[in-house]
Amino acid sequence: MTSHQPLTRALAVLALLGCSNSPAGAPPPTGTSLRLLPIVTSGLSSPVYLAAPPGDTARLFVVEQPGRIRVVQHGQLLGTPFLDITSRVLSGGEEGLLSVAFHPRYGTNHYFYVDYTRSNTAGDTVYTMIERYSVSADSNVADLASRKVILQITQPQPVSMYPNHKGGLVMFGPDGMLYIGMGDGGSGGDPQNRAQNPDSLLGKLLRIDVDGGDPYGIPAGNPFATSGGAKEIWAVGLRNPWRFAFDRSAGLLYIGDVGQGAWEEVDVQPASQSGLNYGWRIMEGAHCYNTSSCNSTGLVLPAVEYDHSNGQCAIIGGFVYRGSRLPALVGQYFYADLCAAWVRSFTYGGGAVTGQTSWNLDVSLGSPLSFGEDANGELYLLTGSGNVYRISLP
Repeated sequence: MTSHQPLTRALAVLALLGCSNSPAGAPPPTGTSLRLLPIVTSGLSSPVYLAAPPGDTARLFVVEQPGRIRVVQHGQLLGTPFLDITSRVLSGGEEGLLSVAFHPRYGTNHYFYVDYTRSNTAGDTVYTMIERYSVSADSNVADLASRKVILQITQPQPVSMYPNHKGGLVMFGPDGMLYIGMGDGGSGGDPQNRAQNPDSLLGKLLRIDVDGGDPYGIPAGNPFATSGGAKEIWAVGLRNPWRFAFDRSAGLLYIGDVGQGAWEEVDVQPASQSGLNYGWRIMEGAHCYNTSSCNSTGLVLPAVEYDHSNGQCAIIGGFVYRGSRLPALVGQYFYADLCAAWVRSFTYGGGAVTGQTSWNLDVSLGSPLSFGEDANGELYLLTGSGNVYRISLP
């Protein structure tokens, strides 16, 4: 796999190289229908994420992998990008501009943060970049001159061997900290065991305080804040947490971690619990991966997993629905599979899954790339064909 393959193919290959079904291995019951309402059906190039600033109910911000953020205002896709950093972005495969996070006080400080990949001039080193920007006097256009590098993480070399597993999500948690999902750096099987290495930022969930220092501070609750490994680490043992989400109502963190060759997984844990080990590369889902040294003691096992039968290949993690339009869906965590193109959900309470649903869809998805959430808690689904849908019911 090269770094110039489309995201859909790259994620599919990632799944086959090493990518998660339900705990007992049986799919959830089917028969319930979702309606997918088209919001954008043309004009977007590889939409990989959607978000909105807190309280902004009129606009959606759609991240395009090549390096742009587009605005959908009152249902119309605006022609001028909100942000265009295509000249800085290394795009293709699992690399590119991958997400945006608006500061909780965006309405007053106008800060937003992006996660993208870029290479050095020689092209022999790739970096994950976390950068901050501000909006300009035009609320629909960012100020490019405001760019501030927050964190630069070097990806493994040679780049031809490690073009994948970049993670890609930045998101503010309920504690006001910025969380960053980092993949294990690529190739198959995490050959350097980076996900279990506390000194490496790869294969981790990071947590930094962007208001507590320049360019950031280390939150006191981080497991290595005062000693041991890298101070930015919040959790270890992740393969490729392409998407994660906070359920603020229940105080839970959901991680959709793309697996290796057999199992996909969703991990659910209290959002306030630090220092957790999600098991990779010791475990793939709830199963031994490193059979020469497989001891699950102290590891977090998935709440839900699924195998690679029936064309399934890579989990696309979503959100817990907390909107107001669809009361019947409140509390359900939605997720999808890249290759099988289905959508499922489950409810979680008391430390266990309490119900699961496999949804019938009224459109053919193609390749679902990401879920998104607007300022009202309504959920969206973005696809490889450039479509953006809002999740609804018949």
